[in-house]
Amino acid sequence: MIKPLKSGCLSSATLPIAPDRPWLAPLAGYSDLPFRLLCRFWGASVACTEMVSAKGLFYSTANTLQLLKTSEADSPLVVQIYGSDVPTVKKAMDRLLDLGFGYFDLNCGCAVKKVIKTGSGAALLKNPGLLLDMASAMVEKAGTGRVGVKMRSGWNSHTPVYLELAEPLARIGAGWIALHPRTAVQLFTGRASWQDLKKLKEFSKIPVIASGDLFTAEDALKCIEQTGVDSVMFARGALMDPAIAGRYMNLLQGMNDLPRNKEFLQQLCLQAVEIYRRHSHSSRTVLRLRSLLPRMLRGMPGARELRKKIIACKNWDEMTDVLMTMTDAEETP
Repeated sequence: MIKPLKSGCLSSATLPIAPDRPWLAPLAGYSDLPFRLLCRFWGASVACTEMVSAKGLFYSTANTLQLLKTSEADSPLVVQIYGSDVPTVKKAMDRLLDLGFGYFDLNCGCAVKKVIKTGSGAALLKNPGLLLDMASAMVEKAGTGRVGVKMRSGWNSHTPVYLELAEPLARIGAGWIALHPRTAVQLFTGRASWQDLKKLKEFSKIPVIASGDLFTAEDALKCIEQTGVDSVMFARGALMDPAIAGRYMNLLQGMNDLPRNKEFLQQLCLQAVEIYRRHSHSSRTVLRLRSLLPRMLRGMPGARELRKKIIACKNWDEMTDVLMTMTDAEETP
């Protein structure tokens, strides 16, 4: 069941965008309500939904509506949508606003084939005019400052459009730009160009949020220091460590790091199981955790054997039993 945000969430036209307000990125297949709540507990100030199909919203498909499941604790929340034409996006916005959502993001960064072949996601970087028309339509529906754009630097190295989009996005009333400084054709290969983030921050009149290669809290702090961006957005770093926002905040404030030992990881994994068990009733939730938990345990002594046990779990009790014994597991390389 969809639980729209309280109307009070709509009282401010701006979201918290500051170095000490880290965001959780939209993560296809992972950033559902339970994962967002887990990351919020550990310090994520703003969270984004998985990318939601504008067309799916228009037809109100079950899978699309499931992505919008939220709760009072899941705020402020940004709904990320993807689409390829203005009329459909307008109808999607009407639907989302009727449900009570107040902040939105246009996906211009996803480069997987099933998305770009529809002209959506990163494909919009090849058509900046359409990108701006869609963003403008979203702003017209939601209001100034309530819509952002998450994009890559360009389709390829020959078409870096991120700077040329900054001024018109500010002019139409966009609230922020989240930049993953790789091109679409790169996908996740090579290194994210933090120099592009620095250039965009110097050029942009609206806040810039950094994404890309922020695998640790230390990475995020270095990115802030080297680029001057307004905030950071954790993606793959949060999948490996849902507590990364808390680690980053402690580092930013000169406090001690959160533990990195087996006992802390055990409690983090058990917390994840408890939150998923409480908030998700899908039969596929255990399967999702069988994918998520091994990511969180990667690099820990004995992680290989634990992974084998976790992916063999068929229900909540089996998964809890495995995690309860993990601190007793024999440490192997």
